[in-house]
Amino acid sequence: MRIAVTTPTGNVGRHVVAMLLRAGLRPRVLARDPGRLAPDMCREVEAVVVDQRDAEAVVAATAGADALFWVDPSSVGEDPLGDYELATASVVRAVRENGIERTVFQSSVGAERRHGAGDIDGLAGTEFALDSLGATVTHLRCGYFFTNLELQLDAVRAGVIPVILPLDQPLAWVAPRDIAEVAVTRLLSTDWSGRCVQAVHGPADLTWPQAAEIVSAAIGRPLRAERVSDDAMRSLLRTSGMADGLVEAVVGMSTGLRDGFVPEQSRTLYTTTPTTLAAWAYDVLRPQL
Repeated sequence: MRIAVTTPTGNVGRHVVAMLLRAGLRPRVLARDPGRLAPDMCREVEAVVVDQRDAEAVVAATAGADALFWVDPSSVGEDPLGDYELATASVVRAVRENGIERTVFQSSVGAERRHGAGDIDGLAGTEFALDSLGATVTHLRCGYFFTNLELQLDAVRAGVIPVILPLDQPLAWVAPRDIAEVAVTRLLSTDWSGRCVQAVHGPADLTWPQAAEIVSAAIGRPLRAERVSDDAMRSLLRTSGMADGLVEAVVGMSTGLRDGFVPEQSRTLYTTTPTTLAAWAYDVLRPQL
């Protein structure tokens, strides 16, 4: 079985690669900079230098693959949705021209909206394009990554995390490793076909105050969530160096999922994964502080 994996240095991708290696497979990894791979991983995989927005390169790199784990690359520029369109064109051409049998796409809760959810709109576009192709594909509608807290270490140290969602709105919080486990199960299985949507919701829905309380106990520091205005969040993001287009895409991920938004996939036994926020915060976040 030949499996290709994108973003092998990302939060989910590196776990996918490790799990495939443990399953006895040597995945082909597509990376803009394979030098960022851990040395022990680099020795065990087939690494290919690829810009995921270069369709010709992606088609060449995925030739002969039976299955593909695709993550749209993050954008740091002024036109995030334009960057998503380029990546979408690449994966569509790769699946079509190489006859890839199974694709697992890392999407997000909120992609079902199709429009109005900022950066998530780019993921929705990839979902739609793969569906239109008639591909055998599983869209993983993932919850809020625990690892997003690693991008807010300064706020965690200061004891206050600014948010623009209502403080009483619960979110599905999920560990990237658990997403990888669901993805690898799909990649290795040949007993499915057509279009599938698999939500990955983590162990529990949590409001921001609940999450802050859990993390506070795990890291041994006081921490609370504080709601701020949309414009205040824009200002914070611009201060961090984000371009205006990216600021709007990031803010839209929250503004588009409030005001009565209900996920298309409800929490069930099939969408619930085991790693708790408390365990992750103690094992991963606490050492960084």
